[in-house]
Amino acid sequence: MLALILFGLFFLFIFLNIPIAISLSLSTLVGLVYGGYPLAMFPSIMYSAIGKFTLLAIPFFILAGVIMDYAGISKRLIHFATVCVGHRKSGMIGVLVVVSCFFAAISGSGPATVAALGSVLIPAMSRLGYDKGMSSALMAASGAIGIIIPPSIAFVIYASIADVSVSKVFSGGIIPGVIVGIAYVIAARWSSRNNDKIVIQPKASKQEMWVAFKDAIWGLLTPVIILGGIYGGVFTPTEAAGVAVVYGLFVGIFIYKEIKIKNLWNLFVDSAVSSGVVMYIVACASVFAWLLTTSHIASDFSAWLLNLTSSKVLLLLLINVIFLIAGCFLDASSAFYILLPIMIPIMNTLNVDLVHAGVFLTVNMAIGLITPPVGINLYVACRISGTTVSEICRKIIPFILAGITALLVITFVPQITMFLPNFIK
Repeated sequence: MLALILFGLFFLFIFLNIPIAISLSLSTLVGLVYGGYPLAMFPSIMYSAIGKFTLLAIPFFILAGVIMDYAGISKRLIHFATVCVGHRKSGMIGVLVVVSCFFAAISGSGPATVAALGSVLIPAMSRLGYDKGMSSALMAASGAIGIIIPPSIAFVIYASIADVSVSKVFSGGIIPGVIVGIAYVIAARWSSRNNDKIVIQPKASKQEMWVAFKDAIWGLLTPVIILGGIYGGVFTPTEAAGVAVVYGLFVGIFIYKEIKIKNLWNLFVDSAVSSGVVMYIVACASVFAWLLTTSHIASDFSAWLLNLTSSKVLLLLLINVIFLIAGCFLDASSAFYILLPIMIPIMNTLNVDLVHAGVFLTVNMAIGLITPPVGINLYVACRISGTTVSEICRKIIPFILAGITALLVITFVPQITMFLPNFIK
């Protein structure tokens, strides 16, 4: 009965368009009362959940992403990529995906990547003859790579819940993130196959390429410093987030000189609001997850799933379906806290490495960012481009199919994910 109350009320609140964090907290409060637990446990568990050193990386990475946007790094990365491959047929498709992967390695957030890059790339592609709906869909899909390419906020939260190395999960996401990006390039080229209006830009000279490279080098170095420092053992992922903030401020203030003192207030407010939303969701979802575990709902549901079939392939497919559906309604943070207490025992029973599991589950959530009805990247892309929701929902279908194809490869070929983590002790 407690499970019915928790999940029933939660999804009822979601369908009533109540924010996810409020839905989680309200359904959990009712569950605590029904289960006879003291309400004083609610703030206590919230505090203990977010008082972890690992989670300190979240507000720092969010702040670093905002700083990089204010510093003008995104437009320089776009210009450099355009100069390099803009002259090729469908070159702008590659530009959009590649720059999204680079920016993802800075911001760690899907919606932030769409917001930062879409305002420049979608109009640019429209001017070159690309269909605006397809461009908006590609931007939404490519932005979702932001939670797969490290550093990723979703990976930090997963590692905290599953008690695995953040560095290993980060390294595990690199190759799968590239595979998803390639899948989206193929889908975009297929969608544009009959478009005769596409304008191919003139090839840039070597001098122009060199100038663009020098201008973008500080942005290109950002993921190198962050990830190189982590994997080189120079600093932890949490410390890397702090380094990214300091580096971004240095580049924005002293190198590119686009961040002024008057910008700092808005910059810090933007990052504080985004961080507050994420951390409040984490805090509320942690109480929900604690109640699931304490009341044995999670273990009972895990046992029920394992009794459905003994086939590892079918169970992994079922888990992917569950997370794909969850991704249609929930963000990665909420889904992980709600579902991982159920799924981790199953992964252990199936002898699935938890690093590998974290990557393919995050790919599920990335696809959820572009899946109606709640795919947040779709709405961010719509707002930027002026495309209607109905049009972008039609155009996103090839990208969803491409993402699911990549997901199946990543799920059933674990060597793809584990190749780099196996080098980390």
